Amino acid sequence: MRLAFLFLFAMAVIFNSTAQDKILKLYDGVPPGSKNIKTKEIRTISDYGSPILRNVTEPELWHFSANGTGNKPAIIICPGGGYKVEAYEHEGIQVAEWLSGLGFQAFVLKYRLPDDALFSNATYVPLADARKAIAMIREKASELNVNPEKIGIMGFSAGGHLAASASTLFNHQVPLSSEGKKVRPDFSILVYPVISMTSAITHQGSKTALLGKNASQDLVQLFSLEKQVTAQTPPTIIFHAKDDGAVPVENTIRYAQALRENNVPVKEVLLEKGGHGFGFRKESPAFIWTDHLEQWLNANINQ
Repeated sequence: MRLAFLFLFAMAVIFNSTAQDKILKLYDGVPPGSKNIKTKEIRTISDYGSPILRNVTEPELWHFSANGTGNKPAIIICPGGGYKVEAYEHEGIQVAEWLSGLGFQAFVLKYRLPDDALFSNATYVPLADARKAIAMIREKASELNVNPEKIGIMGFSAGGHLAASASTLFNHQVPLSSEGKKVRPDFSILVYPVISMTSAITHQGSKTALLGKNASQDLVQLFSLEKQVTAQTPPTIIFHAKDDGAVPVENTIRYAQALRENNVPVKEVLLEKGGHGFGFRKESPAFIWTDHLEQWLNANINQ
């Protein structure tokens, strides 16, 4: 009996030591574009054994405080999931815990997914939440011990598309959110990102979920982010495995090329093995991406 109690106590200590410090609601009241906020959020396990969530109607930031004192750079993490679900564990919480240990204020963004049954202008809902997250952290920088000039955004797969959308479309007027400097990230980190909506190299599932089955050419153009890069796009590091069978590595190659053509600092790391969705899985041969990222952050951001 005593051993069982000690085991449960130890597990509670471990859980509490890795839990987020606080949860920040993105909006006061009903989020913009909402049709039905009474829909129940669903948390379950994917076919690959990863915790996932869907039916998000109340977006949040999960804050993992940085080690150390003083104002720190912040990184907002957007989990992937094809714009249908969010893989919030290995593409969210585990990454945030690691980054907070490196001295960053880490935030996992629980964003709303595009669903016409739940939201008006559903295509723009994820971007609205990402913009709001950046603006909120910038506005609350002193309270959150954040350096307001070093707020970055990070994303995996479709979450990488969301992070790249925030990094390229911040000056575009779109429904449900404001635009401009306050919603521009200062740097971006993209991991096996969906970038293009063009049929030759897109991830069709993400495209359909975000734009719908019969997307206009204007929407395809807007959300093909290799075509939206400007000289104001923030410095970027990108990771992609060459053997990715879900999101072609050409997405990363074209985005990196567009950044270079616009004289935006970019580091492109193409990994030989890893497939898609490796995230923070330490058993993956692609886990060396974390070493590359730590070096880049130390050289460019965490100074």
